[in-house]
Amino acid sequence: MGKLNDDKWLYTISSKRKLIDFNFKEIWRYRDLLVLFVKRDVITVYKQTILGPLWYLIQPLFTAITFTLIFNKVANIETGTVPPFLFNLAGISIWGYFNSCLNATSDTFKSNAGIFGKVYFPRIIVPLSVIISNLVKFGIQLIIFIVFYIYYYFNDAAIHFDSSIVFFPLLVILMGLFGLGIGMIISSLVTKYRDLKFLVGFGLQLLMYISAVMYPLALMREKLPRIAWLVEYNPLAYIIETARFMLLGTGTFSWFGILYTIVMTFLILFFGIIIFNRTEKTFIDTV
Repeated sequence: MGKLNDDKWLYTISSKRKLIDFNFKEIWRYRDLLVLFVKRDVITVYKQTILGPLWYLIQPLFTAITFTLIFNKVANIETGTVPPFLFNLAGISIWGYFNSCLNATSDTFKSNAGIFGKVYFPRIIVPLSVIISNLVKFGIQLIIFIVFYIYYYFNDAAIHFDSSIVFFPLLVILMGLFGLGIGMIISSLVTKYRDLKFLVGFGLQLLMYISAVMYPLALMREKLPRIAWLVEYNPLAYIIETARFMLLGTGTFSWFGILYTIVMTFLILFFGIIIFNRTEKTFIDTV
């Protein structure tokens, strides 16, 4: 008996968790499961569909065309020397990554309740897999953007890559972490307040309009200065504006905006991890 009591377990699974429990070693041990979830997300999304992965291309292209017709041709929103279609495609591609990440992670507990209730693994692997798998979709859309960029460039459009484009991957990671943080908060709240899930789609549509997706940030300050604060205090607006500055050489680059976005992203991610960890202990009783 004494020998049994002295034995040390390799792993201990307990409902008693720290306030912040982001065990990188444990996540690394389950890296094979993370890869499996990423493959599942990439392959099964458009499985048994006619067009399959082509939806990755159709959605941003048709959205960019619609935005160009409505906002640039009808509403006469100016995009400077940048072709309106390319301007919109850049904003939509960046926004689409955030939108996909938030939509998928906000339903983490409900959509995975079956597997969560049967086997143990770090639950945060599921939202992490969403962030990584959506990078594949974003990468495809970025290739399409580059194709149109080359077309407009050789047709003498006044566009150019800014030297700060080397930091573009960091901007994408920042967008993913921001979506991860908000998604974990919403997924935790949805376990108790089911109707919140129905508000996510509507809320994302409203958020898109105050994220400078289809207009320059300077235009909001010029035309609607009284409510421009809605955009200026939105971290997503700075990410999209900075992305267009890097990719197209248009708009403005604000160190204040970037620092503000970094701080807000990690604050939201911090609270998201705390709420997610607290919820995963008892969610199976409420889902």
